[in-house]
Amino acid sequence: MALSCMRCSAGAGNGAGSVRRGAPAAPSFVRCGLRGLATAAAGCRVAAAAAAAAKGVKGAMDAGVENAVRSVAPSKVENGSPSEIIVDDFQDLISLSENDESTVTITVVGASGDLAKKKIFPALFALYYEDCLPKHFTIFGYARSNMTDAELRNMVSRTLTCRIDKRENCNEKMEEFLKRCFYHSGQYDSEEHFRDLDKKLKQHEGSRVSNRLFYLSIPPNIFLDVVKCASISSSSVNGWTRVIVEKPFGRDSDSSAALTRGLKQYLVEDQIFRIDHYLGKELVENLSVLRFSNLVFEPLWSRQYIRNVQLIFSEDFGTEGRGGYFDRYGIIRDIMQNHLLQILAIFAMETPISLEAEDIRNEKVKVLCSMKPLQLEDVVIGQYKSHTKGGTTYPAYTDDKTVPKDSLTPTFAAAALFINNARWDGVPFLMKAGKALHTKGAEIRVQFRHVPGNLYKRSFGTDLDTSTNELVIRVQPDEAIYLKINNKIPGLGMRLDRKTDVETCPRYSKEIPDAYERLLLDAIEGERRLFIRSDELDAAWELFTPLLKELEEKRIAPELYPYGSRGPVGAHYLAAKYNVRWGDLTTEHKA
Repeated sequence: MALSCMRCSAGAGNGAGSVRRGAPAAPSFVRCGLRGLATAAAGCRVAAAAAAAAKGVKGAMDAGVENAVRSVAPSKVENGSPSEIIVDDFQDLISLSENDESTVTITVVGASGDLAKKKIFPALFALYYEDCLPKHFTIFGYARSNMTDAELRNMVSRTLTCRIDKRENCNEKMEEFLKRCFYHSGQYDSEEHFRDLDKKLKQHEGSRVSNRLFYLSIPPNIFLDVVKCASISSSSVNGWTRVIVEKPFGRDSDSSAALTRGLKQYLVEDQIFRIDHYLGKELVENLSVLRFSNLVFEPLWSRQYIRNVQLIFSEDFGTEGRGGYFDRYGIIRDIMQNHLLQILAIFAMETPISLEAEDIRNEKVKVLCSMKPLQLEDVVIGQYKSHTKGGTTYPAYTDDKTVPKDSLTPTFAAAALFINNARWDGVPFLMKAGKALHTKGAEIRVQFRHVPGNLYKRSFGTDLDTSTNELVIRVQPDEAIYLKINNKIPGLGMRLDRKTDVETCPRYSKEIPDAYERLLLDAIEGERRLFIRSDELDAAWELFTPLLKELEEKRIAPELYPYGSRGPVGAHYLAAKYNVRWGDLTTEHKA
């Protein structure tokens, strides 16, 4: 029997959904499939012991494993040698764990909204399609809209797609998945309606241990109402209860702190999963692998060799009817304070002592606490205006009917941030984010310092930037990692070129999972590494709140830029202030 233990850090948790560091946890036996094998007794250490026993290897077991083995094969541990259990006995242990099965119920609050329809339900189906969900699971939609189970299933079915590599049983899988989907209509602030939901959940859970996950796909102003009602009326009584909270997490330090205090009236920190879907993207998760598992990068990852780091986000469309929501937050709150700052923290953090969630999040907090709050002179804001191109007229931001005509909300922002520690002192981290720009994408650009006394500088002319080595991590679209290096053009002369070596994800045959798939699976398994802790959120808001207040109190007007352009001219002056040129403005080969 081949046993694998791919992931041992995710716990089943206790009644509060808590798996604290140093406390025993019920490990997830494998990432997907082989469900029902993960219990406190039948974990990864038992698997290792069983494998060793199958090979005739003896060794010591800890007390927890020995007790687990005793419950199945007491005769094997009489002489202090529990490692002598044989594979047949381990099969009995597996059977024992399967008899004590649990169930997971995922309740999508705000099930009729766009996020639920376009992202959450498709992600859950993808997990089911890949055999990543538990054997016993149920999905409930909860919203104020009147809807039957059949109507919910019909709505969900329109957005489901199948994995490329397993398309042959797509329709069958869809039907099976939709049979697990149900709907309950109710008010978000009604404890009675959540008690009615609880009754329905119990009917599906039966006598099994019930684990419950609530996904709040709703506006932030009703977060606390739902958490209160769900906590009082719909929490699990014998398993864990967890809540996924979507951004925005407040508008500034005060409102964020108030939201956290409100949540913690009904939940403990380990039950709260603050989701930033950018942390679930493949190339963002690959960032720490790239750095910490490749010796070539570690000595270069500091102020000694890196001249600047650029984090760039751009969309080639405007608000398109979402202006009412966007106008309340703006591009700084919507993109920079969360998505880009989270990427920066992962990029710049010191090596954590392990891959445990708390160790990684501790290092991210250290980075954020080492940064200077943003100053107005290090920020440029802009707003797109109407522009005609190719006979087509594109609207201005204030042409959106849901946006006030005198709105000063920025749709573009560029900023220079600095980290005051020994590794990064003096290195500008430049952020740029905007809507209605010339292209769509998100990337990290690491520009290295010039070669001292470069023998070939005459071949590059006076512009040494053209000879700068650059590492580019393209987060989206067309995920890729590539490095620009100087290279001689074949021929008799000495002509140099900056060559781009491209490594793209299409090299691997498997389709890249959507970020929501990864994050939903992590929440189900209790893995918190990619979710935001409360002190991390506090530190992030402390960096941006003074700037945001100054912009709003002084009513600083954003620089206008044409729809479909490269953004405000002021962004180029900001970069030049630190002797930097934006890397996304050059023409380069893309895979």
